[in-house]
Amino acid sequence: MHFAVPVIETERLILRAPRVADFDAHAAFMATERSSFIGGPKKRQDAWFGFCTSLGHWMARGFGMWTIADKANDTPLGRTGFLNHEGWDEPELGWHIYAAAEGKSIAFEAAQAARAYGAAHFGLDGVISYIHAANTRSQALAERLGARYERDGTVVGDPCQVWRHPQQGEAA
Repeated sequence: MHFAVPVIETERLILRAPRVADFDAHAAFMATERSSFIGGPKKRQDAWFGFCTSLGHWMARGFGMWTIADKANDTPLGRTGFLNHEGWDEPELGWHIYAAAEGKSIAFEAAQAARAYGAAHFGLDGVISYIHAANTRSQALAERLGARYERDGTVVGDPCQVWRHPQQGEAA
């Protein structure tokens, strides 16, 4: 079976399929406290399992997480995209940014492009984001993207906040 992950280009970024060459950057991120809101920190081997799971998600669901790469040099800067794991309420738009890309509006640019693509090509419009109550940076990004706090919920048995993104015709 072959499945091509779509490529999205923005002014500064390319959203593309994860590659094995991206794994070192991902493993380094997952080893730090920066990954605590997405199940980390994790040992390298456990990070590998998660990395490979993201590839399988594209095959199983037809959508998934893109690697966010610098358009100028293809350096991996983080990941964004859609997840809908077993037991989840509905598909989620998620993101995480590696330390070197923090504070440069990379997450905003990437998540905005992914969200628009998901609405246009995957039928994923007005999606949610699961955000930990203490993750104020992701809450601020969700607000900047036009999402609004909807309710408290759980994901993988852990408490979270559910933020609802606007339908793309309503997006700011």
